[in-house]
Amino acid sequence: MKKKIVLAYSGGLDTTYCAMYLKNAGYDVHAITVQTGGFSTQELNEIGNRAKAIGVSSYKVADVTGNYYHTCLRYLVYGNVLKNNTYPLSVSAERMVQAMAVADYAREIGAEAVAHGSTGAGNDQVRFDMVFHSMLPGVQIITPIRDQKLSRDEEVAYLAQNNVKFDSKKARYSINKGLWGTSVGGKETLTSDQYLPEDAWPTPVTRDEPVDVVLHFVKGELTGIDDQTNISPVAAIQQLQDLAQPFGIGRDIHVGDTIIGIKGRVGFEAAAPLIIIKAHHLLEKHTLTKWQLHWKEQLAGWYGGWLHEGQMLDPVMRNIETFLEDTQTNVTGKVFVTLLPHRFLLKGIDSPHDLMSSRFGAYGEMNNGWTGDDVKGFAKIFGNQVSIFHSVNNATKLTANDDTEN
Repeated sequence: MKKKIVLAYSGGLDTTYCAMYLKNAGYDVHAITVQTGGFSTQELNEIGNRAKAIGVSSYKVADVTGNYYHTCLRYLVYGNVLKNNTYPLSVSAERMVQAMAVADYAREIGAEAVAHGSTGAGNDQVRFDMVFHSMLPGVQIITPIRDQKLSRDEEVAYLAQNNVKFDSKKARYSINKGLWGTSVGGKETLTSDQYLPEDAWPTPVTRDEPVDVVLHFVKGELTGIDDQTNISPVAAIQQLQDLAQPFGIGRDIHVGDTIIGIKGRVGFEAAAPLIIIKAHHLLEKHTLTKWQLHWKEQLAGWYGGWLHEGQMLDPVMRNIETFLEDTQTNVTGKVFVTLLPHRFLLKGIDSPHDLMSSRFGAYGEMNNGWTGDDVKGFAKIFGNQVSIFHSVNNATKLTANDDTEN
C-alpha cells in the first residue's frame, strides 16, 4: 500500500511542487489548506481545483480563523507586539496555528507522514517541524523544497515537465495572506539595499482622501468600527483591513534574526494590525498605570519573540497570556483615527477609565488633588537619598570626562 501523507497545501509554487513530487514518488497525498482569514471562497475553490488536477487523493479546507484569533492574535494585541518595533508577526503567528491544524488532520486520517513546502533557509521549517514533533511523535516529516535545495525557477521547470502551468509572474514573489497581514518575499528582499517595487504589493494604492474612523475597544478587543459597535473582532479586523489597505498603510520591510541564526528581510502589508496595535496602545496609555504598562512591555516583548521562534506550545506562553488578559479589564473606549496615504494619525481617545481625569489636575496647568506644600514635601523626600549622596561626597557638579578646552 502507498504511504499516506498529509501535505500542508497553500496552492503556491512551493506546495504545488510538493504535491506533484510526492505523488510522483508514490505517496498517497492528502492535501489540506488551512484558512486563517486570508483566502476568499473563490481562491479556495481555485486552490482545491489545482490540487485535484495534480491528482492528490483528497483535498480539505480547515477554517481555523476564529481559533487563530482567540488563541493567538488577541494576545498580540493585548501585548502591542511588534517584532523589532516594526513587524506584527503576520506570518510567524499564523504558521503555528496552521501546523497544529495539519497535525490534527494527520492524526484524524492516520497518516504515516506529513509534508510542508518550507525552504531550508527560513523560519517556517522550524515552526512546522517543532509542532509536528510535539503533536505527532514518530511521524515522518518530508520537506522536498528544503531537502532538494530547489530554486523557484527549478520548481517552475519541474511543474512544466509534468504539464502543470504556473504563472511565471506569480512565481517572482512568495506571497502569504492571512487575517493578520500579508507577507511578500522576492529578489529585492534577498538584498540589503533594495525595496519592493509597486507591482509586488498585493494591494494597489487607490485612495488618497483622508478618512476619519472611530475604533471601539472592549477589554482590549476591537469590537466596533464607527457606528457598528457590536461586531466580532475577526470581522472588525477584516473590515478595517479593507478600509485602510488601499491607502498603502502598513507597508514595510522587516529585518530580523531568524531562528537558524541568519539575518532575513521580508516585505509585508498589514494596515489593520498596525492601526489596531497602535490604537490599542494609545488607549492603554490612558487607562493603565505606569507599572502595568512597564511589566506588560517586558513580558509582551519576550512573548512575541518566543512565538516568532515557533514556541507557541511552550506552557510558559499560557502563563503570560493569563497576565496579558488580566491587564485588559479597563482597556475599554473609543480611539479616533484618521487614515491618510501611507500613514495614519491617532487623534485621541474617549474612555470611562481614562486616568487623565480633570478631577485630579490638568498637566502643566492646574493641580486639584494636592497642594503646593504637598509637592514641596514630596520632592524633598523623593530626592532625599540622592541629596545625601551628593552632600557626603561633595559631588554636586556633573563633570565631563574630556580634557579638551571649550
